[in-house]
Amino acid sequence: MPSLNDYISAERANRYKAAAMKKRETARVRAAAMQQRAPRFERRVTVRTTFYEPDMRRDADNVGFARKFVLDGLVAAGVIKDDSRKYVEQCPDRVLTDRARPRVVVEVSDE
Repeated sequence: MPSLNDYISAERANRYKAAAMKKRETARVRAAAMQQRAPRFERRVTVRTTFYEPDMRRDADNVGFARKFVLDGLVAAGVIKDDSRKYVEQCPDRVLTDRARPRVVVEVSDE
């Protein structure tokens, strides 16, 4: 997923490029949630995001920016009602390294 720096670079180059990036990444999360038949939550939830990066070059806060795409994708898929504080209590994230399989793992819980 794009980092904050990637998004800022796209925004500076052309604001439509940044908007397209957000739309693309949100759609990817939506598609993944729907493909996995993620349950729908009516109550407040905690969304834990684990970013597995290929190396340690990007700062954790830079990578964590992608959480916005994750939350918007979950809303678009109908997994959560909204990404406001009314529906999302916590959003802890971790950034780990996996050279062989970079990925994002999202866990949603209402407990």
